[in-house]
Amino acid sequence: MDMKAPERVINLLEPVVEGLGYELVGVEYQPGRPQGMLRLYIDHPEGIEVDDCARVSHQVSGVLDVENPIAGEYLLEVSSPGLDRPVFKTDDYDRFAGEMIRVRLRGRLDGRRKFHGRLLGLENDQVRIDEQGEEITVPLTEIDRAHLELEP
Repeated sequence: MDMKAPERVINLLEPVVEGLGYELVGVEYQPGRPQGMLRLYIDHPEGIEVDDCARVSHQVSGVLDVENPIAGEYLLEVSSPGLDRPVFKTDDYDRFAGEMIRVRLRGRLDGRRKFHGRLLGLENDQVRIDEQGEEITVPLTEIDRAHLELEP
């Protein structure tokens, strides 16, 4: 299931988060009954603390109340990206080249849905991964979820 938030929600919230001095790493939305979940991942060069999440949550809640971009009830969660940072933005595939990455696809590619290896970057909308010495290319449009991994 693709949990990426609708583009209009991202476009609405990104300037608010950046205006507070944080990077909006990404936004996930998971509809649900009776409530959905809207999760924002924020980052800052000095790291993220609980007070940072509360500050962003307070500002974003006000904007969401006024603009009402998502129908129905949902919980808002603001979090740091953590050690296994999710990859949302196209530019991040080049930004984090050299890091280890885990990728799950929407469908199958050569009979597989999951790939794990060193991120080589993005070329022609293809994510390049070195998987144990073999270069794998994965169409960006087929990626369901991608996470960087902390190396041991």
